[in-house]
Amino acid sequence: MSEHRIAMVGTPCEIMAASKLQHYTDSPIDVKLGLFCMENFSYKYFENLLEEYDLKMDDIEKFQIDKGFVFLLLKTKETVKIPLSIAKRIIRKNCNICVELTSETSDISVGSIGSEDGWSTLIIRTEKGEEIVNGAIEQNFIEAKDFTESQFDLLNKIADTKINKNLENIEKREFLARPVLYQRNKSDDSINKEISESQFLDLKSNVIDVGACVLCGACEYACPDNLITIDDTKPIMRGECPDDCHACFAVCPRTFIPESLRNDSSKAIGDFIKVFTVRSSKHSQGQDGSIVTTLLDYLLTNDIITEAVIVDKDDYLAWKPYAKMTSDIDEVVKSGGTKYSVCPVFKPLRNIKEGVN
Repeated sequence: MSEHRIAMVGTPCEIMAASKLQHYTDSPIDVKLGLFCMENFSYKYFENLLEEYDLKMDDIEKFQIDKGFVFLLLKTKETVKIPLSIAKRIIRKNCNICVELTSETSDISVGSIGSEDGWSTLIIRTEKGEEIVNGAIEQNFIEAKDFTESQFDLLNKIADTKINKNLENIEKREFLARPVLYQRNKSDDSINKEISESQFLDLKSNVIDVGACVLCGACEYACPDNLITIDDTKPIMRGECPDDCHACFAVCPRTFIPESLRNDSSKAIGDFIKVFTVRSSKHSQGQDGSIVTTLLDYLLTNDIITEAVIVDKDDYLAWKPYAKMTSDIDEVVKSGGTKYSVCPVFKPLRNIKEGVN
């Protein structure tokens, strides 16, 4: 068992990868804080889109998506609105087959949908998540109100819309003979047999080459021989898989999902214990009421976790996300806010795996 107790923050696909790492490996991830997510953008294509508005990434102080627009708050304090109907052309291809809005395999899910300005919607999914939220409330890290029926209806409606739209996209892909593995209804015995016969080349042909890779880096982290590299583009293998290794195929969030983690799409927001609307009593910097930042503060302050994996912005490349692991709450606060593009979130865990401090 790892001496590290790590909290991870991620989107639904990244949280699924973390859940599969827990399922198939001795993972150091102890707490999963999932984000609501409709889609993410390609950083490169976002740069190209901004050029059409005579803007650069460095001009932007803050992003927000709301009411059918991408709102860009500029450093000049001006606001630019880009219709989502235009911005959708820079959405990453894998997002079009995601049928999960609220990070259903997390311990706690957080997002803005359904809550008023300054508050966040928080979904408790596990006993561990419930214990964390109750502790954060008792210690005045957060304040909570019951989620109303109308708020719940709105959240379910938006989640259901995403599911139905992307199920149609999956159907179109499979009509073109591009199988979407993670949506297959297979028994665990059948999945284990498939995994035992699959390696990186199978991952490449069934996920990477058909535009289903989420760029999470789980395959890179899980590879016992460090043969897989993933940076800003597709995972690349240098060398040959050992005959008895199937790790990358097993942990990818877009290969077959074990029965215990699978969403059958009949529950728009998945299984849960309780839904609250909450706001932070400790932090104001960030988005959605700074709840993720505040929960990480609570977890670190109470030594429930030893480190957190977070996504920060590159100091030298505006809004370019990168993952890092920290136990410093000031770094957690600095990283607050949505980046709207992705990076290999599991990369920092390789230092633990390799025994590097």
